Amino acid sequence: MTIEFNKRKILDPCPGCNWADKMVLNPAMIADPIDPDKIYLLFRATGSCPRARQPGGPLPYPIFLGFGESNDGGQSWDFDFSGPALAPRLDYACERFSSSSMRNGKMFDYANGCIEDPRLFLFEDEPYLSVACRAFPPGPYWEHDDPTQCLPQWALSPEFGKAVNENNTVTLLYKVHLHELAKRNYSHAFSLVAPLHQPDVSDDRDVVLFPRRLEIAGKPKIVCIHRPKYPQNYEIGRGLTAPSIFLSAADNIEDFYYGNTETVVFAVPKYEWEANRIGASFAPLELADGCWLLPYHGKQDDRIGYTQSFMIIKENGTLNLEILVRPAERLLFADQQWELEGDFNIPCLFTCAGILRPNGSFLMGYGAADRTVGLAEIDFSKLMGYLNNHSIPKLS
Repeated sequence: MTIEFNKRKILDPCPGCNWADKMVLNPAMIADPIDPDKIYLLFRATGSCPRARQPGGPLPYPIFLGFGESNDGGQSWDFDFSGPALAPRLDYACERFSSSSMRNGKMFDYANGCIEDPRLFLFEDEPYLSVACRAFPPGPYWEHDDPTQCLPQWALSPEFGKAVNENNTVTLLYKVHLHELAKRNYSHAFSLVAPLHQPDVSDDRDVVLFPRRLEIAGKPKIVCIHRPKYPQNYEIGRGLTAPSIFLSAADNIEDFYYGNTETVVFAVPKYEWEANRIGASFAPLELADGCWLLPYHGKQDDRIGYTQSFMIIKENGTLNLEILVRPAERLLFADQQWELEGDFNIPCLFTCAGILRPNGSFLMGYGAADRTVGLAEIDFSKLMGYLNNHSIPKLS
């Protein structure tokens, strides 16, 4: 049994737009709570920024979030290039770098350099945004992937911690005010909540929350899905070499930042197309009471690139949720020319968004070739039919 997605390109880089003329990719999407035909989209974008260049350093490429919307269920789109919806401050003044926005301590301005790979989702019926951030912008990372090449000298001080010293990715959570976003009143559309992991333990990406609390050992817990780049930095990840999917449970959002969590390794690479890494693509979708669809991606190597797939998982009262379905075949991957041509030579189809429409179609927004934005569509019942034919046999 095969499965096919209808795919089309919806956005290219915008010539002459200094923050989005190089790359646009990896969109987040969320439907309006009143009008499901209205869909809001945030896309990752980058362009060069000469004013942020450090003496002797390369030209920086900060990463921004731009805004788009559809009023017809994703058939047509209107993108706003008048200015970014969420932008790094790009402030190199040491004294203004940190802020006291956490409850019991100081949180550095991890979003000062780039804000990328957005995921929009509901948690307890309220809209939130998770974003992978860096304290300083990268240089031309498609030529030379060294995140420290644009750091000011003072950022190497041990007082700022490894996340700043190494310019690692820190995933931040924002509360989203959809009515302000819809009005394009961007300065009032996002409120910072907290990092969703301990910044100095590991670079961490692909971070989302389950839409509601799960019962863990008889208590309702917030459950965070994340993918540390260095799983071996966690006690439970000793012996792992490939980035894998972790689950962490906490009583409060701030507990993820302080490390007051229970954490388990949920899934590690299993198939050849996952050999290099796996991570969650966007927030799980509840199929029935306690049963969830988890979209995730895997990378095999620089030749095969990224594949998007799905698991069906089930609550069982512990943080080690049961995996019911995990197909061995590749499901959704780059095969169109516009999905393969870019500054990177790695085939890339990377989803950060999925919306189940009232008409039964499932829309997935994705970055193609790390350069453009695509939209994949499939009948949700056909997707579920395929997945249900690939259940994992129970051991007798």
